[in-house]
Amino acid sequence: MNRLKALGSGVAAAVLAVAGLGTAAVLGTGQADGATVTASALGNNWYAAAPYLMPLDNDPPSAAAIMDATGLKAFQLAFILAPNGGGCSPTWGGTSAVSSDTAVGGVISAIRAKGGDVSVSIGGYGGTKLGQACGDSASTAAAYQQVITKYQLKAIDFDLEEPEYENTAAVSHEIGAAKILQQNNPGLYVSVTTAGTAAGTGWFGQQMLNEAKAQGFTPNNFSIMPFDGGFNGAASQTSALTAFNGLLKTTFGWDTATAYAHEGFSGMNGRSDSGEYFYQADFQTVLDYATSHGMGRFTFWSLNRDRQCNPPDNGTTSGTCSSVPQAAWDFAKFSVKFAGATPPTNPPTTPPTTPPGGGSCGTLTQWSATAVYTGGNEVAHNGHKWKAQWWTTNEEPGTTGQWGVWVDEGAC
Repeated sequence: MNRLKALGSGVAAAVLAVAGLGTAAVLGTGQADGATVTASALGNNWYAAAPYLMPLDNDPPSAAAIMDATGLKAFQLAFILAPNGGGCSPTWGGTSAVSSDTAVGGVISAIRAKGGDVSVSIGGYGGTKLGQACGDSASTAAAYQQVITKYQLKAIDFDLEEPEYENTAAVSHEIGAAKILQQNNPGLYVSVTTAGTAAGTGWFGQQMLNEAKAQGFTPNNFSIMPFDGGFNGAASQTSALTAFNGLLKTTFGWDTATAYAHEGFSGMNGRSDSGEYFYQADFQTVLDYATSHGMGRFTFWSLNRDRQCNPPDNGTTSGTCSSVPQAAWDFAKFSVKFAGATPPTNPPTTPPTTPPGGGSCGTLTQWSATAVYTGGNEVAHNGHKWKAQWWTTNEEPGTTGQWGVWVDEGAC
């Protein structure tokens, strides 16, 4: 999944948005330094159901709004990477050091203040992973322990993808680190996520399973991502999950039920990177499969995408909307159901599914592909009023590939 984009200069505003708080509210809580509200561990069913959320990129939605609208209690925050400049220390997205972070800490505080909690995902698609940058399992584990300690984590996800999972030494470091963290943090919920294929997973995924077997490491679950690999709807995904169950059985010697209890699904809502489509009905089918087979995890990429594009589908994949017709947070409700809760039927109490009215655009300049815009600049384009969140040029408002630089302030 092409999930990582460079962070813009509007990170602070984005963080306030994802927390669901205004600037004054954050300052008034005493949480402006990023100190997190003490976590009370949720049941593992919630960590197993936590969808992915990028808190610093891809136009992060309000976590509070999602919680109010769906009953969701847990979020999978993404992604921890090695520094872009090199080194064995944890960062958000390769650019923001965990050691000095206050932004994500504020998001976590807001979620916990509403009775929720977070897991943190390490890795993802692209970027340099700590398993590649650190010299061994112990140093890799020490880097991840900084994240666990700083945010008082009760759950963590190892998302092993390109290019790391093709690196035998890096995979060994990651699996070894996961085992160390599991031993040093009693009760820590650990998930491992990797690519899915029609056969369950590919050669590198099987190599990862073999490494776990060799090191004597058993996480809460191994999850596959059955998309971006020639999939077409729920039937192809449940077939892959069945095949993956077979791989878990032959690798670890488990019976069918034990393998399903250690198996997870990580989907992509809407249009995938390779142009596959997964609708609400597909999620319902996979959810029914997961619950009926006693599977250990059901999650998806991502909450940043769990809202309708405008227009709903223009034939491209976005990091900020799903490219299928939907109401906001439709897909999050499937995670709530997997956790064993019933989503509320009342409408969201915090905003919305539609942008506010934009008012008159008569005083605004028209957007230009050659102009340079900075955070707060407003333009008119295609009958709507748009505001830039950070520095940008040649990124057209309203196109799904522009990663949330422009906020739609409504029709003129």
